[in-house]
Amino acid sequence: MKMALLITFIILGLFIISQIYISMATSKSALQPYKVIHTEKEFEIRFYPVSTLATVTSSAKTYKELGSWGFRKLAEYIFGGNSSKINISMTAPVHMNINDTASTMSFVMPVEYNESNLPKPNDSTIKIETSKPEYVAVIEFGGFASNELIHKHIEILSTNLKKKIIISLGNYRFLGYNPPYQLFGRLNEVIVTVDWNTK
Repeated sequence: MKMALLITFIILGLFIISQIYISMATSKSALQPYKVIHTEKEFEIRFYPVSTLATVTSSAKTYKELGSWGFRKLAEYIFGGNSSKINISMTAPVHMNINDTASTMSFVMPVEYNESNLPKPNDSTIKIETSKPEYVAVIEFGGFASNELIHKHIEILSTNLKKKIIISLGNYRFLGYNPPYQLFGRLNEVIVTVDWNTK
């Protein structure tokens, strides 16, 4: 009985240590640059300058369908699946644009890379592209993301933008900041491009 209890405590201890290590490693990941322009109680407005993205397109219509498939393909690219066989640092967040036509997932490339100096993906379905500068409205939530939680926060953000008479442009998108094996301290965001130049 004592041995079983000891083994349980050891396993629990190793689990806690591993989660602390994962959380610390995630917190050190480079973040996509942005500037906070305006803050409200429920959301904030940010300006994102141009970034270089590696993107895959899918017929997936749910977070779960796109998440595992897209992450695997893009991870293969940055972990050596490219013409130079080099590892490219993982950054945060991962972008997901989920809709009923063509959904996309994108990894943001480190700031030292652009379309001209990134190695070519071995997988021809991965496209290297440059994002446009944009103002976005952002709402965050914790825990593990799901279709239900994403749509809940889309509704919350949409309602608050209408209250503030802020015009949204295009699809609402999801940003994920944590690997799937990180259980605590998770951060998720829903964003949408907004017409802020008139403010």
